[in-house]
Amino acid sequence: MSDPLPARVATRLRGGAARFGATVGVGAGGGAGAPVTLRRRLVVGFVALVVLLTVLIGTVSVLALRSSLVDQLDDELDQAVSRAVAPFGGGGPALTPDDGDLAGPRQAPGTFTAIVAGGAVDGIVLDQDGTVSTVRAARVADALGDLDQGVPSTVDLGEGLGHYRVESVTLQGTTTGGAVSTVTLVVGLPTTSVTQTTTAMVVVIAVVTLVGLAVAVALAAAVVRRALRPLERMADTALSVAELPLDRGEVALAERVADEDADVRTEVGRVGAALNRMLGHVAGALTARQRSEEKVRQFVADASHELRTPLASIRGYSELTRRMHVDLPDDVVHAMARIESESLRMTSLVEDLLLLARLDEGRDLVVGEVDLTRIAVDAVGDAHVAGPSHEFDVTVPDEPVTVPGDGLRLHQVVANLLTNARTHTPAGTHVHLALGVDEGARQAVVEVSDDGPGIDAKVLPVLFERFARGDDSRSRKAGSTGLGLAIVDAVVHAHGGTVTVASSGAGAAFTVRLPLDAAPAAPATAPADGAPAGAGQEARLAPTGPVT
Repeated sequence: MSDPLPARVATRLRGGAARFGATVGVGAGGGAGAPVTLRRRLVVGFVALVVLLTVLIGTVSVLALRSSLVDQLDDELDQAVSRAVAPFGGGGPALTPDDGDLAGPRQAPGTFTAIVAGGAVDGIVLDQDGTVSTVRAARVADALGDLDQGVPSTVDLGEGLGHYRVESVTLQGTTTGGAVSTVTLVVGLPTTSVTQTTTAMVVVIAVVTLVGLAVAVALAAAVVRRALRPLERMADTALSVAELPLDRGEVALAERVADEDADVRTEVGRVGAALNRMLGHVAGALTARQRSEEKVRQFVADASHELRTPLASIRGYSELTRRMHVDLPDDVVHAMARIESESLRMTSLVEDLLLLARLDEGRDLVVGEVDLTRIAVDAVGDAHVAGPSHEFDVTVPDEPVTVPGDGLRLHQVVANLLTNARTHTPAGTHVHLALGVDEGARQAVVEVSDDGPGIDAKVLPVLFERFARGDDSRSRKAGSTGLGLAIVDAVVHAHGGTVTVASSGAGAAFTVRLPLDAAPAAPATAPADGAPAGAGQEARLAPTGPVT
């Protein structure tokens, strides 16, 4: 039989390590499916390596110590066997020996001696005080039944005796009648000293492991925290860059990783150096983009300004010709009327382009107290005249709603939204303008909604871009330059507000929010083309009573 203690020790150590690993894993992950940070992975890996090495070294040490103690006990057992055999050196042991025959000379306390003959056991055990206890138990007979001659083995004798290291010797015995028979003499020494010493060693190793584990966790956390500090500074730099408005305007991208974190001789330094190079390329690209946009804006502004004079001349001469009351062929009269009409349309387009260029530069706003209630009522009245085929109504609060801003431009915002609803919906569509106040956000809210066919989802992301047009599903009887909503967006943002759109098959709703107290932001620039308009984010206002 083999000694079960080393296996039990290894099993307990492995179980403790597994429980520790499970605890650390749950703590690191924060629950099933949660991500594990690099810091925790490194700490857990370092601690797991320490635990593995400690368990390995402890197990090897315990096994080596126990093997040495067992070898020492086997040497003592050989001596005890020699002493036990000595009294039977004459005619051999009696098959019915007394305690004096089995005790032998100078045996150590705890020594077990027995004679096994014919499956029966007759044995004694020397107690610590030298007294003799008789052992005649069936369990002892079973334990001693399969011993190899001359080979020490560890057996459990039971009967309160516990584990013994025993060795058997075959002798020739005589009966009371003088007959000769073969018997087995078994001598054993208790393994208590080996078990106690090994257990003490396990306890010492466990205590040292726990202390070392605590030190390893603290040391690993400190070392990993220090090692990852450059990465944290890089992350802070990246977050600072991410918070910059890179999509519009001139951007001074001065954020860089510090030189000590960009040393290419280290792994982390190479990451920092690569991040700095990337930021440099991004800064160059943003600068080139801004210069290109400035050139385009300047070109549009200059071209619009220069076109105003020839367009005014064309319009003037065509109108003069029409009013001369001279007899002109009908086709000439028609042509002059078309020239005058197109010159008016081109003048409107040029004025819109010039307005956008000025808003991009943060100019062309005359700030004062603006009564949005009057603007809403007037804009709906104008829409009634311009679109008699549509149904317009307006809902305003009992008290006037005033905001700081440019009255002319805010009137243009409301008028453009109404024009957009009239132009891109079929005849008979109901268009509703609601004006209200969001006291919590300290904002005035203007909502223009219709019950038309709605806006195609593919158009929503680019709806506020310049020259953007709705698709063919929105009926359009009048022409559109595609600048109306772009002007709405630019003017609203110049006033520090926001404009959003929500659309479904039941219609579309544009919501404008303007600050009640804050002055318009300067310089005022609209979001970059292509930014989503925030569909479906605004709630409709509860009506407070129609005004016609």
